[in-house]
Amino acid sequence: MIHAMVVAGYVLVPVMGVALVIAARLRPDRLAGLGELLTHVLAPRAARITLLVFVWWLGWHFLVTT
Repeated sequence: MIHAMVVAGYVLVPVMGVALVIAARLRPDRLAGLGELLTHVLAPRAARITLLVFVWWLGWHFLVTT
C-alpha cells in the first residue's frame, strides 16, 4: 500500500508540472511561464548552489554503483 502511494506521488509531481506548463502557455496573464519562474527562483546565488548540491546528492545516491 505504501509503495503504491509513493509511486503515485512520484508520478503525480511531473504530471502536475506538465499541466502547469500547459496552463501557463494557455493563460499567460494568470500564471507565470516556466522560464520566468526559474529566472525569479534562481536569481539568488544561494538558490543556484542549493540546486547544484541537490543534483549532486541525487546523482551520488542513485547513479553511483559500488
